[in-house]
Amino acid sequence: MAKTDSGNFFEDFLLGQLLRHPTPRSVTEGDAALYLALTGGRFLLESSAEAARAHGLKAAPLDDLLVFHLVFGKSVPQISLNAVANLGYADCRFLAPVYPGDTLSAESRVIGLKQTSRGDSGIVYVETLGRRQDGEPVLNFKRWVLVRKRDPENPAPETMVPELAPLVAAEDLVVPRGLHGRNWDVELSGSPHLWEDYALGERIDHSDGMTLEEAEHQMATRLYQNTAKVHFDQLLASEGRFGKRLVYGGHIISMARALSFNGLANAIRIAAINGGRHVAPTFAGDTLFAWSEVLEKWTLPGRSDLGALRLRTLAVKNRRAEGFPDKDEAGRPDPALVLDLDYTVLMPRR
Repeated sequence: MAKTDSGNFFEDFLLGQLLRHPTPRSVTEGDAALYLALTGGRFLLESSAEAARAHGLKAAPLDDLLVFHLVFGKSVPQISLNAVANLGYADCRFLAPVYPGDTLSAESRVIGLKQTSRGDSGIVYVETLGRRQDGEPVLNFKRWVLVRKRDPENPAPETMVPELAPLVAAEDLVVPRGLHGRNWDVELSGSPHLWEDYALGERIDHSDGMTLEEAEHQMATRLYQNTAKVHFDQLLASEGRFGKRLVYGGHIISMARALSFNGLANAIRIAAINGGRHVAPTFAGDTLFAWSEVLEKWTLPGRSDLGALRLRTLAVKNRRAEGFPDKDEAGRPDPALVLDLDYTVLMPRR
């Protein structure tokens, strides 16, 4: 009897199936520090325990995307170990901060299945919930992933494509207990621009570039305990379409978020990911640039200290973002475009 686990292939999934993911992960200050080292994030509350306490939190929280990656990583061995690619995200809500010392666990439910026309793989849709050790939910999201079949001749599971909400509504955004934006110090945060200073339709080019190093993207993915073969197994990758390992798409999101500090330094918390696509693959040696567009501005019920911005952040590889169009003359995504992320942030108001 085999002792090793080869992961689930597309034909192994069942609609409605509930998967409890091993293993719970206790997070530490070391995890937070390593994440900052790998991404270069500089947002104030994750960087300064003193600032976090001054604005109602008990300590410096883990970066929101680090929490996302850790919960996502829990799901990989059972959902996307045999993935061809992670395709997108929707309806992601950040529900509570996570601090060093907390333990995260996760479970996923299969909410949709669709075999591809070639019959050698299929799209698996799941809803994943991350909890803290006390049972409090900290994160909930939906994603869909293209997964290989064990044998193309095997029958496909029942087809079901779920309806996914286009965005998380303003009234469904969660402001963590105690968090406030009063007396926000723009000198400490690194930018004078607050919620009132952003205009609908405004484009912000984040200027800086970041080259992806082989060792760093591998270390980041291991930090999240993400075991997807496409990121690590060069022998397997050499037999595939690209001939080399893919950078984990979530790491691209983290890099784009870190780059967005230059222009959005006061976007102090991600409240939701409304949707997102990894438009093209990214590889070690590629250099990322990013820009953001302001899609919507929302006030929050009963709050004069914080507002919400719905943003669209796009990342490109090996091309500078300034003046870069998101589509070519035929309306197709430019081949240099690698990420198109729609998300909502909280930002202090005057």
